[in-house]
Amino acid sequence: METTAKFQVPTREEVSVSNQAIFDDLKKNIGFVPNLYAYYAKNDSALGDYLTFQNRKSTLKAKEKEAINIVVSQYNNCRYCQSAHTAIGKMNGFTDEQILELRKGTVSFDDKLDALTKFALSTTENNGRASEESKNAFFNAGYSEANMIDVVMIIGEKIMSNYIHNLTGFEIDFPLATEL
Repeated sequence: METTAKFQVPTREEVSVSNQAIFDDLKKNIGFVPNLYAYYAKNDSALGDYLTFQNRKSTLKAKEKEAINIVVSQYNNCRYCQSAHTAIGKMNGFTDEQILELRKGTVSFDDKLDALTKFALSTTENNGRASEESKNAFFNAGYSEANMIDVVMIIGEKIMSNYIHNLTGFEIDFPLATEL
């Protein structure tokens, strides 16, 4: 007999003391504990490790990081991350129309961001073997090898979140992103 797994987001009381402290910090800093972060707390160390990785210093600006998050989440068809990064993208100055363009992997409003987005998408689609065209455009747009390393690290971080939600399907606690 086959059963369908049900994945529940844990409450503060259901996680370790160290994760409870992280929940308290998140609630203080952003007003709530996003379900994705709460789900990571089912593992004693994953939430802290993930947040450290996500918040590491980067050579890329916040808008550039969001462009990567948006296009990778779209490619991996993660509705949770599409929705979360639509909200975060707006907080970083993108319009609804710009976010839809980013999700499609083409940017008409900023040539440098277009090169970055196409490179991130090509890297993701090809398991790290970005097309020569996208690599050349990325470097010709003024990005460095240090930037390339950060792009790959951001892609990796986003893939982890995309996969966690795609595996579990827990409730999306952000305004739902428009379907493409």
